[in-house]
Amino acid sequence: MSALLQLDHVGRSYPVGGLFARGKMQAVKDLSFTLDAERPEIFTIVGESGSGKTTTARMILGNEVPTSGAIRFLGKDVTTIRSRGDRLAFMAKVQPIFQNPFEAFNPLTTLDFYLFSTARRFLGLKTRGEIDAAADKALQHVGLSLAEVRGRYSHELSGGQLQRIAVARALIPGPKLIVADEPVSMVDASLRMSIVNLFRTLRDELGVTIIYITHDLSTAYYISDRVIIMHKGAVIEAGEARAVLGHPSQDYSRALRNAVLPPDPVAARRIINERLERRRSGLAEGAG
Repeated sequence: MSALLQLDHVGRSYPVGGLFARGKMQAVKDLSFTLDAERPEIFTIVGESGSGKTTTARMILGNEVPTSGAIRFLGKDVTTIRSRGDRLAFMAKVQPIFQNPFEAFNPLTTLDFYLFSTARRFLGLKTRGEIDAAADKALQHVGLSLAEVRGRYSHELSGGQLQRIAVARALIPGPKLIVADEPVSMVDASLRMSIVNLFRTLRDELGVTIIYITHDLSTAYYISDRVIIMHKGAVIEAGEARAVLGHPSQDYSRALRNAVLPPDPVAARRIINERLERRRSGLAEGAG
């Protein structure tokens, strides 16, 4: 198997404490996985806040340096990428999508500026026609067009539309890997599945591998090929998504799954009623 991305016993720690009582907080512990260059997939990292999943994303993107282990993209150690040319080449192939689309764009800058700047920076395009064509092509992949976006500001669009523009911007350089950190958590619930389905389309039609980072097991179960579950910086379960999420073996994983309401409204209502009844019983016992 030729590796697109390989994490080999990666760890990341941070110093904590004062000058005379310094210690270390281990954010990521001994993390290893490999993504196949020939088989695009949606690889999901599941965990609650503090589990180490965002630190992992930052290391993959080259924004954090591992304190142990190695991260290789297409065989090259990410930490050795230092020159501007090498960094641009890496960034063209590994693109991020962040959690909050409203923070990703300056409210005083038109949205097309970001698309045009990306086309100039990574593709070296210079003429207006070439730049417009590159931006429109990327927008078409996410169900939009340059005509809809040109000259508009972030406050004029919904969160779902902004996140689609963020995906389009990431597509312009022709990436092999997209790292999406909680990409639907700030999007209206009615629009989340449209973003999630978009990721499946990018995998199937453009051959882009996506690292999908989330605490939401329902979307993870729906779109993931493989999944790892992180807890306190360590992987506690890993494997094929349906097997891991459908039949978790660890108490923490089962607790995450049980926190997600089933799609059946009758079953959802039953669970809500059971939880309310348990809460009432607890309050009654406390009062007694």
